[in-house]
Amino acid sequence: MHSPSIRHHCGLFGVFGHEDAVYLTHLGLYALQHRGQESAGIVSTDGHRFFRHVGLGLVNQVFDERSLERIQAPVAIGHVRYSTSGSCTEGNAQPLQFSYMGGPVAIAHNGNLINAALLRRRYEQVGHIFQTTSDTEVIIHLLAKPTHQHKKHPLDHVLNHLQGAYSLLLLFPDRLVAVRDPLGFRPLSLGRLECGAMVVASETKAFDMVDATQVRDLDPGEIVTISQAGVESRRFGPDMGGRGAACIFEQIYFADPSSTVFGDNVHLVRVAMGRRLAIESPVDADLVVPIPTCGTCAATGYARESGIPFGRAFTTSHYAGRSFIMPNQSDRDMAVRMKLNVIKDAVAGQRLVVVEDSVVRGTTTRAKIGALREAGARQIHLRVASPPIRHPCYFGIDFPDQRELIAHNRSVDDVRDFLQVDSLYYLSHEGMLASVRMAPEKYCTACFSGAYPINVDEPVEKYAMEHAQLRMFP
Repeated sequence: MHSPSIRHHCGLFGVFGHEDAVYLTHLGLYALQHRGQESAGIVSTDGHRFFRHVGLGLVNQVFDERSLERIQAPVAIGHVRYSTSGSCTEGNAQPLQFSYMGGPVAIAHNGNLINAALLRRRYEQVGHIFQTTSDTEVIIHLLAKPTHQHKKHPLDHVLNHLQGAYSLLLLFPDRLVAVRDPLGFRPLSLGRLECGAMVVASETKAFDMVDATQVRDLDPGEIVTISQAGVESRRFGPDMGGRGAACIFEQIYFADPSSTVFGDNVHLVRVAMGRRLAIESPVDADLVVPIPTCGTCAATGYARESGIPFGRAFTTSHYAGRSFIMPNQSDRDMAVRMKLNVIKDAVAGQRLVVVEDSVVRGTTTRAKIGALREAGARQIHLRVASPPIRHPCYFGIDFPDQRELIAHNRSVDDVRDFLQVDSLYYLSHEGMLASVRMAPEKYCTACFSGAYPINVDEPVEKYAMEHAQLRMFP
């Protein structure tokens, strides 16, 4: 039996001080739909009462005009969540809402708390009753502890109990609080509307949707409080000595190309990765084609650098969802068949450079390659705009356990044979890091390198993290 569905990659959006805060949050969630397709929700407040609407499905399936009108208020936070192989219930849909001795509170979380199961067991042993199977609920139990309430800054004290990745939005009757963990795993940005209302979002694409201007990214280890008194910032947590853990997979796959994440435009980063890939792995070919849609930016860079014409091998449906985040292999295979159709006349007899952003399990990539073969491609040279994924992620991306990763314990030649391509080349680790702005020590690349920014004292399965003894860097 799998442990609770606590490992997810999500999108956050919040608005403070606008009469249409709920409608704006609804638009922000639309912009972040690529970050979560399992459930969506909004919690709002008028300064006294809280209003909540959540549900399973896409944003346009969860909300309608009536539900939005019912929860209308000047302050709101919203959340979209993506599918995992764990439980999928409306009870786990966020934002979560609770009431404790400090009053009502709602919370939305992007990331994964690797010590959540240990904390939960401790609280259950002294009589706490949990309403969900989400790691996020642990934060509220910590906040409600009487001894924590007596601290000068209860939230700061609570956050220092957490280990792992967390960008958070917390809604109180009088304020909206945004938090980014001390290592900065997940993105979170502050923006401003023309009227002066403040917004917070996982990606800047959401600011574009509501005509907001980005003010800045939250710093790792920062708490930003937005209230009628204005915007206040304070630091919490240990000094990380200049190290960080910005998830580079945001740049490779998850974030939208129009967004600025960790100080870089995602599209330009992917183009740079494609250029570097062309320098590292030249090949004689007739056409550079992307695996849609994430491979498009890198394929553009590869074509520009190599001088090989850019072409199109697939048509795409935008209604099939993202195959990587489907909960099981049969669903992923069906999503690929529904999403991609080969343009046979464009590829028949051609020597193709096929550019993919990443290869996780390999089975869906092999299906795409097989479709090109059936269409008559003469040669297929696969170029992957990231290094081999050899290690599981414990910080919010639902990579399977390492035994299911195609590159784990396999050589590049082995993977090439499995994918049935004429040649295969992955972008080097150095080439990947040369394509982004920050220094290498600011990124988490553990899924490629196995160098985790939080030490794992013993190997663990992805769904048994609670059995590991973990600690932050000393």
